[in-house]
Amino acid sequence: MKRKYILPLFLLVQILFLKIIAFFPEIVERFYSNGLYLLISKISRTILGKVPFSVGDVLYGIGIVYIIYSIWKTRNSWKLQWKCNLIKIASFLSVVYFLFHLLWAFNYYRVPLFEKMNIEREYSDADLETFTQKLIAKTNTLQLEITGNRNLKVTNPNSQDSVLVIAQKGYNTLAKEYTFFNYTILSTKKSLLSLPLTYMGFAGYLNPFTNEAQVNSKIPMVNFPNVVCHEMAHQIGYASETECNFIGFLAGIKNNDLYFQYSACSNALQYCLVNIAMKDKTKFNGFISKINPGIIANFKESDAFWKQYDTFIDKGFSAFYDQFLKMNQQKEGIESYSKFVNLLVNYYKGKELK
Repeated sequence: MKRKYILPLFLLVQILFLKIIAFFPEIVERFYSNGLYLLISKISRTILGKVPFSVGDVLYGIGIVYIIYSIWKTRNSWKLQWKCNLIKIASFLSVVYFLFHLLWAFNYYRVPLFEKMNIEREYSDADLETFTQKLIAKTNTLQLEITGNRNLKVTNPNSQDSVLVIAQKGYNTLAKEYTFFNYTILSTKKSLLSLPLTYMGFAGYLNPFTNEAQVNSKIPMVNFPNVVCHEMAHQIGYASETECNFIGFLAGIKNNDLYFQYSACSNALQYCLVNIAMKDKTKFNGFISKINPGIIANFKESDAFWKQYDTFIDKGFSAFYDQFLKMNQQKEGIESYSKFVNLLVNYYKGKELK
């Protein structure tokens, strides 16, 4: 076999292997998520955690420039060398695909958090409404404690850099209760690509190659703490967006910083309200009437921010990311972000919201 075909064939082998490994989440959980990945992530965050800028963003920038240059350079040779160029592309994708899974993405195939924490998957409308009432009461209390006026929106006075550091406290508290949520060696960064991320509709992302948690520095500060906690959940080996929303909520509400608690609760409240609105508009209106006007003002602030960047770009990337998630063990695609309500409702069933 010619050497040039080895990497393209290896890509096919990898795809087949992932189809098989999906049936063995316990093996992934034991040997990768709680084994090899812990070592890989520790090394990555130790080396890059103290670098003051996003190394991953720089690498992506260099990669994009290189790809554009390569396309331009070979623009006249495609008709004559199309087969050779396709082999080169497949070889490149094979290497990237391998590193993507080795360095982080095998976590897509680990044991689901529902099973790990023995949480039920389904809930009734009554369960959702009971939890939403708890959440409204908690969010109202936090908003009033912060502002002293139920009509004022919450404004986080902390700097983004300080929020990136404070986030660790919530995980420290959470790890005392659940050791598998332990987070060590901080490596959270403000993304250098925040403007493109905003147009793409992303509040943050984890770079799987450098294990840096990237947060969009342009989003409203009231949402910033919750996004940081979400991306940190990806860093400790949870790939599911459903699970990271849930873990991020727990890390936020268990932080002694009131702005983290408010960010977590107000975000979760929006998801709950959307779920209720889809089922019963009258009940939705009833719940809205119980929420402090200051919280509604924060909701409107966030909506206004994203609307000003609402273009065909974010719709295109949303469609792409939806398919990406579906290809990686998240059948609901983009909707998997809202599925964390299932975890929240059932986790707090019969429990105080704290």
